[in-house]
Amino acid sequence: MSSKITKIRNALVAVTILFAITFFLGSCGQVSEVSDASDTSSDESSTSNGGTNDSTLSAPANLTATATTGTATLVWDAVSGASSYTLFWSTSSGVTSSSSSITSISTDNYTHTSLSNGSTYYYKVAAIDSAGTGTLSSEVSASPVLSVPANITATAGVSLNTLDWDNVTGASSYALYWGTSSGITSSSSSITSISTDNYTHSSLTNGTAYYYKVAAVDASSTGTLSAEVSASPVNPLMGGAIQSGPLTLSTKVTTFAGSGSTGSADNTDATLATFKYPHGITTDGTNLYIADNDNNIIRQIVISSGEVTTIAGTGSICYSNIECDGTGTSALTYYPMGITTDGINLYWSDYKNHTIRQMVLSSGAVTTLAGSTNSSGSSDSTDGTGSTARFNSPYGLTTDGTNLYVADQLNHMIRKIIISSGEVSTVAGSTTSGGDDLTGTNASFYQPRGITMDGTNLYVAELYRVRKIVISTGAVTTLAGPTGGGSGYPGSFTDSAGNSVKFDELAGITMDGTNLYLAGRTSFSIFKVVISTGAVTTIAGDDCSGCNTYLDHDTGTSARFKYPIGITTDGTYLYVSESNNARIRRIE
Repeated sequence: MSSKITKIRNALVAVTILFAITFFLGSCGQVSEVSDASDTSSDESSTSNGGTNDSTLSAPANLTATATTGTATLVWDAVSGASSYTLFWSTSSGVTSSSSSITSISTDNYTHTSLSNGSTYYYKVAAIDSAGTGTLSSEVSASPVLSVPANITATAGVSLNTLDWDNVTGASSYALYWGTSSGITSSSSSITSISTDNYTHSSLTNGTAYYYKVAAVDASSTGTLSAEVSASPVNPLMGGAIQSGPLTLSTKVTTFAGSGSTGSADNTDATLATFKYPHGITTDGTNLYIADNDNNIIRQIVISSGEVTTIAGTGSICYSNIECDGTGTSALTYYPMGITTDGINLYWSDYKNHTIRQMVLSSGAVTTLAGSTNSSGSSDSTDGTGSTARFNSPYGLTTDGTNLYVADQLNHMIRKIIISSGEVSTVAGSTTSGGDDLTGTNASFYQPRGITMDGTNLYVAELYRVRKIVISTGAVTTLAGPTGGGSGYPGSFTDSAGNSVKFDELAGITMDGTNLYLAGRTSFSIFKVVISTGAVTTIAGDDCSGCNTYLDHDTGTSARFKYPIGITTDGTYLYVSESNNARIRRIE
């Protein structure tokens, strides 16, 4: 019995020990499973940092995006521990790590290129280390746009403005916006598909201000408008010359037309044509027009080719308005003296008929605008309209396109003709000769010959001095030469200024808008007068005994003239009609 009990006890102990061992081992397994769960939680926490993997790098701070033409430049603060960066981007807001990306960026900045101008791009950046990608930055955006065209300028011309600007990289064309008032916008009138960085805006109204802005264009957008500029087209044809600004002359003198022999031969070679005492000369910038005095004809010279043709007159003289008028060479003239043009018409003075003639250049039609051949030639200064007005040996003419102004030589007066009506009035002077600087008909002149204008003032070359007339008031002053009553006096010319200058028989006068140029007939010289100071210098020829001859020369004052009488400018050169050498000379 005892033995049996002992066996039972031992069996119970064994079971108890086995149970204890099993329980112990079971407890160890539970601890292991808890530890594994804890590790999994830690991994998920790391993954949620940036939404990508195990890196704990912080988000790059101060991310900025700056747009330029076709690019966006991204800059951010460097992240400590980062080996590189990844830039995530999209064309819509809400960039994530699943967006398009640019990887392995080694610096804390990046320029995103080949973008579409006018589109908006959105960005985030994340730092990278060996453990993976860190947290994404805050989002920024940029909208690339074509650069603004720089240095835009507008230069006025005749009925046009020329625009110029700097080329814009990436532009396929340009759009020019314009209007006649300031404040140009993209809603203003526009000229598109300009393929170069300049444009000439033509068919404009002279005297009107035009305003402009320009923008670069590519396939996807139009860039920002430039700064605004403006220009007012002008017609530099004024007073029968091209007044485009101060001439730059070497003073070289050449023969432009005429062989030196007297005659009336036309020729395609200007130097083979012949003239006979050519007097007045004018230009529209393309052609010269000559009052070929002793030939009683009007000549045209094409400046570019030198071709000389006769456009009015036959050489025969006429004695009545009806007989004189006609078309082209069927019209007649009697001792044509002064001549001017407004680009549409020619006007000249029939010196011995005491009339003012008009020729429509497009048709060649010639009519008598004012005066009458019935005038006796005695002192007759009657104002009136058309043939009722009277002149006495009218000499030089000038025009602004609306009015003609005539140097009525032997009446010692300056007359005005309204072109549209033929109405004649007296601007200044009276039949009493003199040199008084007064106003209107209280002033006096002595044989006024050449006359020109700048639109505001008239400038008159009388025998021994140069006078200025303010058109709006009629105030007369002496710009160069002696002042006071009487006829003045001839003198031996030396370069001087103002009233100390002494001239000897002036004839033609022209201007470039800043300076006057005079034909000194019996000084055998060409003079320049600075309007602002009255300073007078000799630019060609030489006032010396026996110098009235003929010589071309590279230096103006070494050249020789024989009675230079008419003068004009095409804006580049001076042209001088030389009566006793039967030539047209050019001063370059």
